[in-house]
Amino acid sequence: MNITVIHGQSHEGSTCHIARELCEKLGGEVTEFFLPRDFGGFCRGCAACFTDEAKCPDYEKLRPITEAMDRADVIILTSPVYVMHAAGAMKAFLDHYGYRFLVHRPEERMFSKQAVCIATAAGAGMNSTIKDMADSTFFWGIARTYRLGSAVMETRWEMVNPKIKRKIDRKTTKIAGQISKRLGRVKPGLKTRAFFWMMSLMQKNGFNPADAAYWKEKGWTKGKRPWNK
Repeated sequence: MNITVIHGQSHEGSTCHIARELCEKLGGEVTEFFLPRDFGGFCRGCAACFTDEAKCPDYEKLRPITEAMDRADVIILTSPVYVMHAAGAMKAFLDHYGYRFLVHRPEERMFSKQAVCIATAAGAGMNSTIKDMADSTFFWGIARTYRLGSAVMETRWEMVNPKIKRKIDRKTTKIAGQISKRLGRVKPGLKTRAFFWMMSLMQKNGFNPADAAYWKEKGWTKGKRPWNK
């Protein structure tokens, strides 16, 4: 199993510890990136990626992370709650992949992957933070996304109550089991398939020539589907 973890912060706090706990239970090869340490660029809004992703000013800086995600069987996105949402570094990172949304040029390997979105807080905000990340995993076409939120009630992992840690342990064990069970045979759910079908109709007469050409080349406008191999 190949796992890529993208942390929305550079310190190794509670969210990082939970992600690593999950990785240990999954086994396999793990590649980690920490934002903004490993990538801290902001999307400039130039829209260059919508015609050619290689024209993005940050394309080369992002390439190691992009390639790691494309190789992975499982992608894990993590972020502590920052003012009820994902950390700015995570949001800035995700902004760079709009061109990969289903409405544009989704990477077909995403349709056979699983993802986990992890968020922690001293109090509230896990759901909205996870949604910030899970919106991208859905629109990338990832077949299955798991959500793991935890109110750790502390700012340091070593101070977290043992009862809370045991609850987290049960959650990570459950998710690890689900991922392992579906590994190699996961397929997108009905919502993704329906959205993909609508996009295939739109791309027959697409407004963006780069997107329309991409879908035509893949055969997706003529009934071919990336999850049917």
